[in-house]
Amino acid sequence: MPATFEGCGTALVTPFTAEGAVDEAAVRRLAARQIDGGVHFLCPCGTTGESPTLSRHEQQQVVEAVVETASGRVPVLAGAGGYDTRSVAKTAAEMERAGADGLLSVTPYYNRPTPEGLYAHYRALTEATGLPIVVYNVPGRTGCNVDVDTLCRLAELPTIVGVKEASANLTQMCEVCHATPDGFSVLSGDDLFTLPLMSVGGVGVISVASNEVPAAMAQLVETARDGALDRARSIHDRLLPLMQVNFVESNPIPVKAAMAHLGLLDLHYRLPMLPPRPESLAKIVGILETLGLSR
Repeated sequence: MPATFEGCGTALVTPFTAEGAVDEAAVRRLAARQIDGGVHFLCPCGTTGESPTLSRHEQQQVVEAVVETASGRVPVLAGAGGYDTRSVAKTAAEMERAGADGLLSVTPYYNRPTPEGLYAHYRALTEATGLPIVVYNVPGRTGCNVDVDTLCRLAELPTIVGVKEASANLTQMCEVCHATPDGFSVLSGDDLFTLPLMSVGGVGVISVASNEVPAAMAQLVETARDGALDRARSIHDRLLPLMQVNFVESNPIPVKAAMAHLGLLDLHYRLPMLPPRPESLAKIVGILETLGLSR
């Protein structure tokens, strides 16, 4: 049976060494920590993983390391998205060879394709790989929104199995849950919308905060799924400041700074990402301390 992508998936950050290389040992440690924390699937080489700065070889290196670490315990949904359809199709095929169980594919950014162009783009990806594909809709970053009608057309393609919905538009989220077919996974692309989306039919989240608190985010999703809404609201309320501070500057700047503070990785980015400003770092550390998180 093909992998299913429900529950809490972690949009894994990519750790780098001081020399600027991918820190493969840290990739493996972070992936193992996520699995031990109870997350339901892993998402390496997404935009939280600074994928636009990774070479094709590095993307394959990261995905292979995560697949080997997971060893079948959880599915791996590898990032494969971008501006140029031909290039994305090649990346999709490479991720399949690297052992990924599925693909998370962000819409083409900047060029703002028409709805018909979006449909043709994703149809081309389905022809390049047999892996299940989750559409990533984040118009605030890409300048391109996958409207409900287009998403429903995409859902008719056999290997388009879900959407990471990060439009920040609650009306659209409700319409997506209502209009897409049974078995189509609607996942929140924003941690703070996880509980609202699941209350109207969403099946989980692809999370930034689970990099820091995998067990708590997995518990939030599981309690919401089980209908224990009072308990889920309590977890949501406790984690809300962390969900918010993770975007005090552009993602993944804050989450990597938080993880470095927790001793989980060495703090290195690739340009144009830089460490957070001192006032932002103070907010991040303050939230971590409030939550009782430390090395």
